[in-house]
Amino acid sequence: MVVAKYSKEVDTIVIGAGPGGYVAAIRAAQMGQKVVIVEREFIGGVCLNVGCIPSKALIAAGHAYHNSLDGNEVFGVTAENVKLDFTKTQEWKDNTVVAKLTGGVEMLLKKNKVEIVRGEAFFNGENELTVVDAEENGQSYEFKHAIVATGSRPIEIPGFKFGGRIIDSTGALNLKEVPKHLVVIGGGIIGSELGMSYANLDAKVTVLEGSPQILPTFEKDMVKVVEKKMKERNMEINVNAMAKEAIDNGDSVTVKYEVNGEPKEITADYVLVCVGRRPNTDELSLAAAGVELTDRGLVKVDNQGRSSNKSIFAIGDIVPGAALAHKASYEGKIAAEAISGKPVAVDYKVMPSVAFTDPELASFGLTEKEAKEKGMDVHTFKFPFAGNGRALSLNQTEGFIRLVATKGDNILVGAQMVGVNASDILAEMGLAIEGGLNAEDIALTIHGHPSLSEAVMDAAEGILGMPIHA
Repeated sequence: MVVAKYSKEVDTIVIGAGPGGYVAAIRAAQMGQKVVIVEREFIGGVCLNVGCIPSKALIAAGHAYHNSLDGNEVFGVTAENVKLDFTKTQEWKDNTVVAKLTGGVEMLLKKNKVEIVRGEAFFNGENELTVVDAEENGQSYEFKHAIVATGSRPIEIPGFKFGGRIIDSTGALNLKEVPKHLVVIGGGIIGSELGMSYANLDAKVTVLEGSPQILPTFEKDMVKVVEKKMKERNMEINVNAMAKEAIDNGDSVTVKYEVNGEPKEITADYVLVCVGRRPNTDELSLAAAGVELTDRGLVKVDNQGRSSNKSIFAIGDIVPGAALAHKASYEGKIAAEAISGKPVAVDYKVMPSVAFTDPELASFGLTEKEAKEKGMDVHTFKFPFAGNGRALSLNQTEGFIRLVATKGDNILVGAQMVGVNASDILAEMGLAIEGGLNAEDIALTIHGHPSLSEAVMDAAEGILGMPIHA
């Protein structure tokens, strides 16, 4: 039985130290609030520890390995006896990349005088909660405001109970060896990223996607560029494929599935299930605090992140909208500033979407179809990376940049990119769309040469009807 200590009073208590929670805590402290942050597992949350960051480290390792094998074909660089020590790869990921970032976040919290409390939080009332640590010691807190940022966890589907050779994304990031054959259930962003990273490490990868297209949140012509590279990397893509059951054989796993109603099965070393995530709201006793949830377990919030209990805010994966780390961080700042009385509100005019596949996919604002559905009169221009000098020198000419702009005044309303470093190039377009700039503003901005960002300038000139390099 947990017995809570006397109650402590605090201005703002943040539950969850992921990219939403720790950012909210720091911003609240900067606004003069006395802040406590509660974390039951990882400082930095899923993103820094078993999500965004370690997956990108594994992707980078895959690129390095694959490029070392292919270098002699293009650049004339010969590498003999190229070998992969996956144990060292994992040590670098965990001890250098992840540990440095999580340690940095903890340092930033302490620097901003945020008290870090380890344990699990449960609401006892509208302005009170208890934190229970690993030894089952309890501490009660009375708060003026709380920000709930508890994130999400992988969905476990029937017939695919996690354990052994049936793994989720966390398990995929912590394998001890590169599988000879990996089956991926779900060809969305996470499944495609991890599948390609292991394909680059020489695994055979089979993807089973239930919809008619992998990466269904991106435009079809963008995805085709990635699919082409997947097939070059010995990846097999099955769409309209419904996973039925996984049988763990001890030294392998057999996956049963159907494609267009036809039963099939495949045996591999591991099966990775990436079919979505569910919000972590079921163990917080939110009902005791008067916090209303949707039928999907998401917290109902207003445009400042405030729940039905006006003292409790919620951000990130546990509120409606995309489950993205950068969305959570943005909402965390809004909630912290709203608590301090600032006249702020969330504005999702443009939300960047990125897939770190090979090549990368990135999208900002509206597609042509979405713009027309809103009644907008728009036109587009697509500039290929094959016409960009920097892409040529990198031997990475796949893909393109497409801009969407209104006719007449050429105001930029959307951008879609597939190609090398698309995730970084996208930022310029985000600023342009947020700022209501037009294509001429981009075209008249001098871009460094040779750079990948010149492709944005070329696309803008195309919108104006005066392309130089296309």
